[in-house]
Order: sequence, then structure tokens, then C-alpha cells
Amino acid sequence: MITPARGRTWTVERMAAGLLDAADSGSGLAPLTAQWPELDVATAYAIQDELLRLRLDRGERIIGVKLERVGTERFGPGKPLTAWLTDAMVLPAGAPLRRDRMIRPRAEPEIVFQAGARLSGPGATAATALAAVTAVTAAVEVVDSRYTTATTSPADAVADNLSSCRFVTGPVSRPPAGLDLALEACLVDVDGQVVDSATGAAVSGHPAEALASAVNDLARRGLAIQAGWLVLTGAMTDAVPCPAGTSVSAHFTNLGSVFLT
Repeated sequence: MITPARGRTWTVERMAAGLLDAADSGSGLAPLTAQWPELDVATAYAIQDELLRLRLDRGERIIGVKLERVGTERFGPGKPLTAWLTDAMVLPAGAPLRRDRMIRPRAEPEIVFQAGARLSGPGATAATALAAVTAVTAAVEVVDSRYTTATTSPADAVADNLSSCRFVTGPVSRPPAGLDLALEACLVDVDGQVVDSATGAAVSGHPAEALASAVNDLARRGLAIQAGWLVLTGAMTDAVPCPAGTSVSAHFTNLGSVFLT
């Protein structure tokens, strides 16, 4: 607990409850650092974990983690950022994304790993991390920050569970052997018009490098990726807005196509 100079007392529990309420209601709030200037990333992870506890208390189930791409203009270089995935975030294939109670939803293509064995650090490498992966799929993740401002700090983003909202996976599942994920290409189109493209190298040079970095970062918090969990390895392209009535699709070289309406 930190007491800001203005005299108000902020707690991890209070901030987590406010973020969950914002997600449920679709009402944005000011970045936490605007209210709690001393907030750091370590405390933000405590808020994120408390936010997860609140979700679990109401019946949601952990199904994995998501990673934020390292070295982006938004966050700068440094340690990988991680967030929680629950079953309530899964959007069934073909189901429309409901925009009610969302603030600024955006979509981004991702390469997804399924862990076949527990993945723990420290000392994980891309090779050892990939050896624990049993399946690779494609996904479109919908991110939606709970903040009213477009620019936030790393601590704000971490506390907000890295803007986690929904994700839909594609129909193709492949073992990692035989796939060159650094060269796995993706085209993103909006209403049939290509707006961006990238390869898996956009994710820390290789999605498995992002995975290993996240595993080692989780180890510093006493955490690990469990067998059966999904890992969204990070956005391959910039996120595209999702106004009402929009169709977004991501077409991958070997992992098929993923559609979002």
C-alpha cells in the first residue's frame, strides 16, 4: 500500500476492483498512475494477480497467458510483459464480437502455443521452451484498454492485464516441428482490404524467443506455464480498430485463416 502525497490511500485491492468494474461496464477510467504516481511494475503485477483472483472467484478458469511484444515503441526495451488468459476471454469461431461494454477494441494477429508440459525458468531457452510445445495455432486477439487515454505506462498496462479482452483461434493446429515460425507470414485484412502484414520474426525475432523470455520472467515471480495452457506470443502487426460492422481476418502461410466479425 502506498500513500500518495495528496493524502489519498490506494491499495492493490481497490485498483483491481476498479479495473474489473471498468471491464464489466465498458466505462473507462483514468490511468492508475495518474491517481497513484508511485505505482511501479512490480505492484502492477500484484494488481493484475488480484484482478485474476476476482475473476476466479466469480467462476472463471485460467487457461493460459499472453505476452506483450518486447521492444515496441509503446513500451520500449526491457523485460517481457505477461498477462492472464481465462476461459471467459475465448470467443468461439464464427461468433460475432459484441462491442457493448467495450471502450476501444482493436484486433491483432498472433501465433499461439499450447504447452504439453510444464514450462518453468530460470534458464529457459527458445529451444527448451519450444520442446515443451505440442501444438501451434493462429489467433486474432481483441485488446481493449480500460483507460480513457490512448497512452499509458508499462505499470498501467500490466495492472490492466495488458488490455486482455477476447481472442479467437483458427481451425488449423500443427506441431511445431517442420514449421519455420520466424518466417510464418500473416496478412491482415479489414473488410477484404489488406491493411498490414508481418512474419513471426516480428515477435522478438521468433515466437519461441518471446516464450522463453516470458518463462524466465514468470520464474522471477515464482510462476510457471502449466501443461495444457495456451500462450499468445504477442502481436505480429499493429492492432487494427474494430468499429461496429467490421470484418477482420488474418491469413497465415501454414496456420490457416482466422476470422472476426
